[in-house]
Amino acid sequence: MSQRISPLPPLNCLQAFEAAARRRSFTQAAAELNLTQSAISRQVKRLEECLGRPLFMRDALGVVLTPAGERYFELVQRLLRELACGTAELTRRQSSLQLTLASSPTVASMWLTRQLPELKQVYPQLDIRILTAEDPRRLDPSEFDLALYYLLPGEREPEGVHIRPVFGPEPVIALCSASYLQQQGPITGPSSILEQHTLLELEDHYHDWLTWRDWFAGIEQPWHTPAHTLKANSYLLLMQAALAGQGITLGWERLLQPYLQEGALVQALPQSMLSQGFLCLLEPSHRHASVAARQFMQWLLKE
Repeated sequence: MSQRISPLPPLNCLQAFEAAARRRSFTQAAAELNLTQSAISRQVKRLEECLGRPLFMRDALGVVLTPAGERYFELVQRLLRELACGTAELTRRQSSLQLTLASSPTVASMWLTRQLPELKQVYPQLDIRILTAEDPRRLDPSEFDLALYYLLPGEREPEGVHIRPVFGPEPVIALCSASYLQQQGPITGPSSILEQHTLLELEDHYHDWLTWRDWFAGIEQPWHTPAHTLKANSYLLLMQAALAGQGITLGWERLLQPYLQEGALVQALPQSMLSQGFLCLLEPSHRHASVAARQFMQWLLKE
């Protein structure tokens, strides 16, 4: 005989608790869920009354979970993720050949979209949707089928995904457009780009990415503050600046191979160093890969 599943707290209370516990803040949870802080407090209090024990304690920095709250948070987060993934899978187009790919704007624009014609030749029935976000940790695994991101060893990995490298360590090289060389003249060596040229520099808030100083250390050349720089917090903007002849940037050779083959970018110096980061494939760990996802992985990993 079937039995009712009980007792179960209200779903909105579980969502409020999960957001507040994950963010360690009722205020941030309220902003995420488009509720007021008092609404979050009421829902958490109702959940605590259902459970008969406190889930949070307050301290000088905000709210912290009690030991019982920590255990319950792990359970609730896992079950909500599984529910979200299952719901997304059922509401996805009945054709299992729609594929949502998440990636950084740079990887999506500079590499992924340029590979799609080849993918479509192999699997013409695939319908592709691209979702971009700079930081993979800000994505929920229920939002995508697969993701492609450069990850650095030792940095905090995104949760709820299996990770596998796509490329091995890549040479990082100094790049510029052919038009830049025509305007500025030949580059005579590493010291000359510091003294006579414009270096395009990334100000990255998400990763401890390779800097020009690191690169000079890697090629065992002396470093000093460059005479001219152009800085941006988006690598994609720096690449667009390089293509427009605005200066010299660092680039991953395999990622930018199409631009090198076409002559849109040229290697400014012969020196290179191996990157620490890898282009990685992220696969949600709480659901089975769709037919479309399996086809994409088969195509990608044979590369």
